[in-house]
Amino acid sequence: MDGWRRTAYLLCGDWHAADDLVSIALVKLYRHWGKVSTVEHPDAYVRQILVRTMLNERRRSWRREHPVTTVPDRVAAAGGPESVADRQMFVALLGELPPRRRAVLVLRYFCDLSVEETAAQLGCSTGTVKSQTARALDSLRTRLGGAVVVEEV
Repeated sequence: MDGWRRTAYLLCGDWHAADDLVSIALVKLYRHWGKVSTVEHPDAYVRQILVRTMLNERRRSWRREHPVTTVPDRVAAAGGPESVADRQMFVALLGELPPRRRAVLVLRYFCDLSVEETAAQLGCSTGTVKSQTARALDSLRTRLGGAVVVEEV
């Protein structure tokens, strides 16, 4: 479950929301256990539940509002390869991406899935995965000033 929780955190960027996603995934897993118990890779099934649940939760209107008492200060963008190693900044940058692009990056580079496996998880074509990956990486590069380097495995 720790792996599912980390994956959920990377998908949504919030530990509390990640716990909620994992809880919802476990309920769905329990409901469909008869089907899941015969599947060859149940972790892939749970990852798919996590991604779909995250995308469904993002569509809810009450999730779009984040009331705060004071406006937070903006952190100045830092450049260079050393800033990419800063996990908090990278997670914040992931949080700025649209949910679908974030899901593609998490599945491709954190869960180490192939393009075909990612497409199957998201229910889209391999071309969509490739274009969403390219656009997400371009967006990260733009925000970091060209410092994002991702090697294909």
